[in-house]
Formats: sequence, C-alpha cells, structure tokens
Amino acid sequence: MDLTVSDLSHRYGEVEVLSGISLEIAHGQILCIVGPSGCGKSTLLRMIGGLERPSEGAVLQRGAVPEGCLNPLTYIFQDFALLPWRSVAGNVSLVLEDHGISGSRRTEIIESVLARTRLSEFRDAWPRQLSGGMKQRVAIARALAVNPAVLLMDEPLSALDAQTRELLMDDLVSLWTRAPFTAVYVTHNLAEAVRLGHRIVVLSRRPGRIREIVEIDMPLEARRDGDPALEAQQARLWQLMRDEALAADMELQHG
Repeated sequence: MDLTVSDLSHRYGEVEVLSGISLEIAHGQILCIVGPSGCGKSTLLRMIGGLERPSEGAVLQRGAVPEGCLNPLTYIFQDFALLPWRSVAGNVSLVLEDHGISGSRRTEIIESVLARTRLSEFRDAWPRQLSGGMKQRVAIARALAVNPAVLLMDEPLSALDAQTRELLMDDLVSLWTRAPFTAVYVTHNLAEAVRLGHRIVVLSRRPGRIREIVEIDMPLEARRDGDPALEAQQARLWQLMRDEALAADMELQHG
C-alpha cells in the first residue's frame, strides 16, 4: 500500500502548523521526517495515521494492504507503552486478542515476531525486568504482530542511550532487509535519518513546509558509520536545519 499526502495544511486556532505538504510514501521504503523543533513533524505523522484531521488537504491510501494485515497503519511510540502487568508475550498478545485471534494461530504469530526481534528467550519476562532497548524491541514486535501496511514511528529511539540506539538501528535494518516494510519515521537525530531513510523530508520552521527531499540510494545494509557518502548527506541535512534556525533568528530580530 502506498500513501499520498496531498496539499495538507493544519492550524490550531490562529496558529498555522503545517502548510502545503505534498509527498509520496512508497511501498517498501522508509521515509524519514526531520526539521526544527515545533515545525509539525509529529502533527504530520498523526494526520498520516488518521489520528487527527487536517484543516486542508488529504492523506490518500492506494493499493492493497498485505495479506493478513490486521491494522494497516500502526504506531511505535517513544515511550514503549507496554502494560507492566503483562509479560513480553502477553504484551504482544494484546493486539491479537483485540482482533479475536486465539489458540494456535495467536501462539504462532507471537512466536514468529519474538523470533524476528530476538526476544524468544524473554517471552515470559516482565517489562520491569527489561532495559529500555529491550522494551522498544517488544513494542516493535507488538507492531509487527498485526502485519501493518505502514509503520508510523514517532521518535522511537530518542529515549535510549547512544549505544542502545545503534543496536536498535541495526535491528531495524535487519528486519527491513529480511522482509521490507513501509515506514514513516519522525526523528530529530540526523544520524538516524541517514542510517534508516530511503528518502528524508526536511521541514522548514513553523509553519512546516517541505524545504527539501533528500534521496539516499545506498542500500540500508551497506550503510556504516564514517562512510563519506553518508557523512556528506548528514552534513547537507545539518546545513538545511542550520539555515532554518538562522532564518528564524533573523525574523525574531526584525519582527
């Protein structure tokens, strides 16, 4: 399933948050969204996911969802959102229970996604026994259990330390390489964007407009820290963000 964001704008009262956003989210690609704080990144993600209705414009779905898809648009949040009174397997099971899946089929799905996220030996552990990185793996496993058409990821690694972020990025690359999925990934971390994104949308300061879309042709599994091509892309993103910050400062000084 592909998504088309068509001339989307949004206001909260008199405050214009997003203006004239149009973009394509292609099947099997990870689209990253970056931009200055307050530019509307998370607002745009909520509208793509149908949690909020735009003031103008639309988000269109094209094509069929995957076979066995239980929830076409599925979120992975920054704060894990695990139920502390349920085990790892129990947290994954919850989304299947909501769809009436039980018995051997539910067990099969749970065991499959735990294996894919390297959590099989922790299936009976409680959230309080897990590190932050392990908790986010559980959240990823839970999202994968519904076989989504599009994963919507809102700063999923920002609450983790640098080493754990690196490990989770490797996990996401491994998951995508084995079974390519479609994702929209909001982040303020430019290193994450160039490591994971096939396309990177750079939003301007508020109201958020598309400043530039950066394409990265290098395969995900070939991307490594220190690669000159990736460092050049990250430097380009940094310059765009810096230009936006300087423009905002100039507006304040002459406002």
